[in-house]
Amino acid sequence: MTATARFTGDANPYGGGDPYADYRTADFPFTGLVDLADRRLGAGVIAANDEFFAERENLLRPEPAEFDPERFGHKGKIMDGWETRRRRGASADVPHPADEDHDWALVRLGVPGVVRGIVVDTAHFRGNYPQAVSVEAACVPGSPSPGELLAPEVKWTTLVPRTAVGGHAANGFVVEAGQRVTHLRVNQHPDGGIARLRVYGEVAPDPDWLAALGTFDLVALENGGTVEDASDRFYSPATNTIQPGRSRKMDDGWETRRRRDRGNDWIRYRLVEQAEIRAVEIDTAYLKGNSAGWASLFARDGESGEWTEVLPRTRLQPDTDHRFVLPEAALATHVRIDIFPDGGISRLRLFGSPTEQGAARLAARHRELGG
Repeated sequence: MTATARFTGDANPYGGGDPYADYRTADFPFTGLVDLADRRLGAGVIAANDEFFAERENLLRPEPAEFDPERFGHKGKIMDGWETRRRRGASADVPHPADEDHDWALVRLGVPGVVRGIVVDTAHFRGNYPQAVSVEAACVPGSPSPGELLAPEVKWTTLVPRTAVGGHAANGFVVEAGQRVTHLRVNQHPDGGIARLRVYGEVAPDPDWLAALGTFDLVALENGGTVEDASDRFYSPATNTIQPGRSRKMDDGWETRRRRDRGNDWIRYRLVEQAEIRAVEIDTAYLKGNSAGWASLFARDGESGEWTEVLPRTRLQPDTDHRFVLPEAALATHVRIDIFPDGGISRLRLFGSPTEQGAARLAARHRELGG
């Protein structure tokens, strides 16, 4: 584990104005990866030993933490995060908590994966953040209960050792343990508050599940698809296009700035593995005056393969789900969608099945990662 940027100590008390004006953050090398703890993928905080001041579920809210200086309740200041009560020692002679005393929360990842980086965000917790944090991981199949996860036979591996953190800061950690995990145990030593948790990594799907599905969405985040690059991310990230479900508002898709040249915008994807694509779905939900005018789709097999057109340039309608059955299956590991001239799409779905070679590689990777 290596910290790419370190923040320790208190932040200044809130002095009015923009509460993020003195927020401490950095550019972390892993934030372009999938957030495995995204609620949209099915992640959840399933248990915590204490949430006296603020609920554990706040940890995974997708938007940045908010701060309202006037918001108080019967228990005290209401914070947008997970906050526990102050720990005390055993007696008047021993008023301080013991070194091993700590609070914890159990997090179910939305999809199993290999964690590459973690951000423990203490936004707005300026003097009431934990002194240190640690994060452990486990790989447990099925849908275990909190009691089952805390059973003595479950093996937990340390991803982030006990490390001092700072208040009102994005505390980022590079994770080097290359194993498949399903659950995390987030510990704060000895107590305090954490606003948000982000868990960045690579999806590692269960090949048995995908084989049972037969035909599935080969580019979906939950199945192991990824966005490799995009021409424009001005209004919203390209990864929105492979999130689960239909878009529910305009910024839940991908929208580019207005072009003033003669070019076009595009997204390049990597499929879960080599596969045959048989059907395509391009959705422009909630993009009404700013959807792409036309779209075309190209496929490539391998990193150096030639791009082949599989869907010719086709007119798109605003706020519409477009479905296309390909005349013949397209063999691919990568796909690029071109939109003309600009605008956006909300979702891209590519339905098909891995090839025999692709399925074998998926199974081999699953074994290598300890699945």
